[in-house]
Amino acid sequence: MRVKKTNAKGQAVVEYIIIIVIVAIAALVVLGAFSDRLRAMIAGVTTSLGGTEQTVDAGSSLQKLKDLKETGTDTTP
Repeated sequence: MRVKKTNAKGQAVVEYIIIIVIVAIAALVVLGAFSDRLRAMIAGVTTSLGGTEQTVDAGSSLQKLKDLKETGTDTTP
């Protein structure tokens, strides 16, 4: 009885692509959920390294996206 060989290389590539897509989606979800917190942390680092309060904008990410969608430009001072 002969066993037919299958092309497992193509299957492995597809599996790797699926894993990469899942990881990318998970990363986007995590960054979206914590974007305001990350912005606050980066603002704290900027201030502690000598930045001024004017250079740090602590607005909401969602509000920034809404403003960008309405005006088409970034309106931060």
